[in-house]
Amino acid sequence: MRKKSARWHTVYSIISTIIEEAGIAAGLLWLLPLFGIFLPAWGVIAIMAGFAVYSYIMYRIGHPTITYKEISSPESIIGCIGVAETRLQPVGMVKVNGELWQAVCINEGTQKGDQVVVTGIEGLKLTVKKSG
Repeated sequence: MRKKSARWHTVYSIISTIIEEAGIAAGLLWLLPLFGIFLPAWGVIAIMAGFAVYSYIMYRIGHPTITYKEISSPESIIGCIGVAETRLQPVGMVKVNGELWQAVCINEGTQKGDQVVVTGIEGLKLTVKKSG
């Protein structure tokens, strides 16, 4: 799914750049002469090339920052392994799949750094048990 989304973003970027280039060309070749401003051909080419370079640089900077996450249900986190970020007595914080969650532990004595397994989810609070 990631490749399809990334490919769509690239196609969209190319199409939008072509449309923007066409708008700039129309402005330079049709609108400016209406106001008595005439650019030489090399000037129009330089402006168009400059915008193309600018668009490419912005694409290269912006494209890696876009993340594509598959949409999944909250219940898909059940069964995942996490790490207790605080002591769970019985409520505390755990990190699961790189995200910090508030959790209720059904075991006693879960300390910071212990591995936990997600057994349920209610709203934005996980139910976990000590792994092992």
